[in-house]
Amino acid sequence: MRVALFIPCFVDQFCPQVAVAMVTVLRRLKIEVYHPTAQTCCGQPAFNTGYWDEARKLAKRFGEVFADADAIVCPSGSCTAMVRNYHPELLGKATRVTANTFEFSEFLVNKLGITDVGARFPAKVTYHDGCHALRELRLKEEPRMLLRNVQGLELVEMDKAETCCGFGGTFSVKFPMISCAMDGVKVDSIQRTGAEYVVSADPSCLMQIDGYARRRKLPIKTVSLAEVLAAR
Repeated sequence: MRVALFIPCFVDQFCPQVAVAMVTVLRRLKIEVYHPTAQTCCGQPAFNTGYWDEARKLAKRFGEVFADADAIVCPSGSCTAMVRNYHPELLGKATRVTANTFEFSEFLVNKLGITDVGARFPAKVTYHDGCHALRELRLKEEPRMLLRNVQGLELVEMDKAETCCGFGGTFSVKFPMISCAMDGVKVDSIQRTGAEYVVSADPSCLMQIDGYARRRKLPIKTVSLAEVLAAR
């Protein structure tokens, strides 16, 4: 299988280590990966803000750039959901490309049938369910199955694991006070677990949580699922 890497804009610009970690895991599993350098944004910011014509152009480009891939793998539930659920709406039909785009944990567990990637991460962690992965891709157990097989890792569930962190892309820009209040609820839940790290399959959620924690000087560390799985 030849896997194309779909690297979201925010991962490329703010947390490229997440993409590197994903590649590390895939190569450890002897999977051939490549990065189509012509890729651009999936169109989600434009789509969510109501600029559907602009988003449609990006959806068409996405289909052209990834047309030859056996599978497209992305370290973000948010951007994966955009391609799989909303590109068909923009384009008027589902395509081979939209059907073959997978969030990272989804690809490992549901496509490859792998739940143990040989990782070691000795720490107590809790898991945050990003809204797009949970509600639009229906991914709940997949990341947890992977985490439970990480050597040395203790997974503790928070009482509000499925509560939104308040990011929502442009939502956090348009409604900062509401966004910050939602983030406070999430961070309080994280703190009650006593976990050293909060893990998520969506780095955009982690940026939101990390920003809140830093501003309040809270001892909460964020780490992406890909980085945990890449650790030895």
